[in-house]
Amino acid sequence: MAGPDDEEPSFPVVCPECDTETRVALSDLEDAIDRHNDQLHDGDDVAQIDPDVADAVLDLAAEDMGLYDE
Repeated sequence: MAGPDDEEPSFPVVCPECDTETRVALSDLEDAIDRHNDQLHDGDDVAQIDPDVADAVLDLAAEDMGLYDE
């Protein structure tokens, strides 16, 4: 039986033109964003990972990689 620690992380995806927000599992993230943009926005990059969350993840990754070390 899978517990809460076994769940795949999900990320908020926002679309300012549709005024929507949803959470998508990491493994489905790219496909879900591409599908939304293809179906509703003629392929334009409108829907995306919440920018605040994306920035926080990038900061954590950079810190983990030692890019902020002086």
